[in-house]
Amino acid sequence: MRASLDTNVIIHLYRAGLQGILFDIFDEGVFIYGQIRSMELEHHGQDVLSSVDADIDSGKIELFTDQKLKDLAVYKVFENNVRENRILYSGGDLGEVYAISLAQTIGAYSLVTDDTKQGGPYMSLLQLDYDIMPFTFADVLILRYLMGVVDAQQTVQDFELVNNQSQLNWSFRSQISKFIKRFFKEPYREEERQWIQRLAVKYEISIKQKLSVLSKLV
Repeated sequence: MRASLDTNVIIHLYRAGLQGILFDIFDEGVFIYGQIRSMELEHHGQDVLSSVDADIDSGKIELFTDQKLKDLAVYKVFENNVRENRILYSGGDLGEVYAISLAQTIGAYSLVTDDTKQGGPYMSLLQLDYDIMPFTFADVLILRYLMGVVDAQQTVQDFELVNNQSQLNWSFRSQISKFIKRFFKEPYREEERQWIQRLAVKYEISIKQKLSVLSKLV
């Protein structure tokens, strides 16, 4: 899996020291647009900037600058995506516009964002005709658990760590319910139902059973 990162989820996971989860799940590449690093994180995530830079320098995160996009001959495509997304997300911040536009441009297939408000990137990508799957940090934790990387207890502990470090005031029970609703009860797209079914086959698991175990701990 490949993912473009929004500013907020970078801050939330790095602040809790759990950024390694991103590299476990999105093992085909984790990407950040240059201005998210140079502007958004400079203004809102100074406390995590040195750690983000270390992962960029080590190659764990691939930084896409304007020059890199020009070298790949896709900068005009990126510009057009930014222009269209700025209209769509007129009330949002530039970080989410850049993250979505980069995902579209390079075929990242996933966007990781903790902006779940109605009209924001998470809900819009579920409801509109995009070939990008959005995930929150909670979704990523659930996926890591389903893939068998950690157990249910560790998953709950990690959720609470991120939630408390960034003072998000999220309920894990609510996040698990939303995950179930999204992929099983009322999927926004048939492609998502098929995607979760392929995940179950790949890891030889009963996702409903594993989610039941997780739900009992919260």
